[in-house]
Amino acid sequence: MSLWQIIQRLLPFVRPYRPLVIATLLLTLVGSLAAQVNPFVLRYTVDTVQGLLDRRQALADGWNLLAWVSGILLGKEIINTFITFGQKYYGEKIRINVSSTLSQTAVSKILSYELGFFSDEGNQTGKLQTRIDRGVESLMKLVQNFFIDILPLFANAIVALVVMFVANKWVGLVALAILPVYFWLSFRQADRLQGVRRGLQKLREEKNHGIISIIDSIVVIKSFVREAFEANKQADTQAKLVNAQLVTRKTNFRYDGLKTFVEQIGVVVIIVLTAYLVLDRQISIGAIMFHILLFNNVSAPIRQLHRIYDEMNEALTYSEGFFAILDADAAIEETGPLQPADVRGTFDICNVDFTYPSGTQALHDVCLTIEEGKTTALVGLSGAGKSTIINLLCKFYAPDSGQMLLDGRPLADYDTHALRQRIGLVLQKNHIFKGTIEENIRYGDFTSTQAQIEAAAKQAYLHDQILDLPRQYQSDAQQLSGGQQQRIAIARLFLKNPPIIFLDEPTASLDAIATEQIKNSLDAIKQGRTVVIISHSLAQIVDSDCIHVMKKGRLVESGTHDELYARHGTYREIFDASARSLNIEKLAKTMADDGDEVLDTAS
Repeated sequence: MSLWQIIQRLLPFVRPYRPLVIATLLLTLVGSLAAQVNPFVLRYTVDTVQGLLDRRQALADGWNLLAWVSGILLGKEIINTFITFGQKYYGEKIRINVSSTLSQTAVSKILSYELGFFSDEGNQTGKLQTRIDRGVESLMKLVQNFFIDILPLFANAIVALVVMFVANKWVGLVALAILPVYFWLSFRQADRLQGVRRGLQKLREEKNHGIISIIDSIVVIKSFVREAFEANKQADTQAKLVNAQLVTRKTNFRYDGLKTFVEQIGVVVIIVLTAYLVLDRQISIGAIMFHILLFNNVSAPIRQLHRIYDEMNEALTYSEGFFAILDADAAIEETGPLQPADVRGTFDICNVDFTYPSGTQALHDVCLTIEEGKTTALVGLSGAGKSTIINLLCKFYAPDSGQMLLDGRPLADYDTHALRQRIGLVLQKNHIFKGTIEENIRYGDFTSTQAQIEAAAKQAYLHDQILDLPRQYQSDAQQLSGGQQQRIAIARLFLKNPPIIFLDEPTASLDAIATEQIKNSLDAIKQGRTVVIISHSLAQIVDSDCIHVMKKGRLVESGTHDELYARHGTYREIFDASARSLNIEKLAKTMADDGDEVLDTAS
């Protein structure tokens, strides 16, 4: 993106603060005029003092001059203090407000995107975080540089240059001739660094993502003793980052040195030229200091641009990644106008194909029906497409082709948020937010009372365990065990109390006793609701009204447990393998022997 394009993108965010911008511009103009007082006062002072010396007048004759000069300069500095404060305060206020708006806009955009956006390799957690943080930071530096640094400096430079031309056109031409050379060098510097900065951005994203990945995977890393391997991976990325940073610094130092050299040439030429004009009786001695101070005002932006231009080029790079997030309109979740006032819960899936953004096709021509008020199980080996179907039913993704109906209406026609309000979803691994147990359970229904929260916890067999904690419901939810966190997710479901329930391995991280307790609770809440369950537990699926069997993204069988078992097909293979893995024969023999002992004791 060019600087002009970035400014155009920032304008909508700056426009609400137009009064602050106008106030900053007015203060900048006044400050620019005030900055030219010193050269005029110095020239007048030097020429007057020289005149007094030429007339051999004593110090007593110069006291009035010293008093007037001191008063003017002191008054100017007092006024300039208020002007500078206003410039910086209003500029900083603009920067902070725009920064907040940009960050909130990015958050709102991300929340509106479908899951496919986050599945893309370039949108992983660490990369998105870097893109947003560095993007907002660099854009705010751009706003700060413009309103607090560049604008006042360049206003001073333009006014000083005009005064130099009015005073002496030859001196003005010298000052004007220096600027194009300097800006040409700055342009060349930016051109050389453009590719390097993009590489730096990608490396920083990879570094941040790598650190987050290490933290998330620390248990696996330590269990396989792979600390050295992960450290070396990060070291390789860090080495590339160091090399890219050194290339950037080397280029900056080279061009910054050339720009400083050009600036100093201008100073030397001004001194020589004004000295010549004084000797030629064209200007006074005071004019030498007058023009040097004016050229100092002209060259001030040049000295500051050593820092500012580098930050602006960084903004050019990181703003692309930031605005790419805001511009991902194709990823916005689609919604329809239909409000599901009274959802019965009959889903019809007809000839559906689906491919994930990664390119993996998960479903092939799938046709199945989920009847309202009944429990439907999806069975299959890992990767068969079971969770994908639930993702489509929740409208997390849209199918590539085929038809998906809810109560006879296309699923796409329903308002997405209103539909999800009527769906309860419990996953194998549910996210627990930073906060208390009460806050995490209340996530299911923000309007619920404490009594309702406790009732939901009781249904999830979590209430007694919470009471054993020192802070009870105010305890940190993220410090609970995996099984307890899973019960929080189930308690949310009870609190939400939706007519449609999707269960994806809801008891996977629970022990046998907890699984039996939760199963009993879930059996109670299933009554009169449409339930879709995915589970590798035989007890969870055998009682289902209908079982759909998936294999490699295709529907291969449908029916009840007895019907499917009698077919000796895929379901029979999965069921028998599950039974063998549970050592059902030994369990049955143990229970039979225990039953015989009970009978013998009774007789």
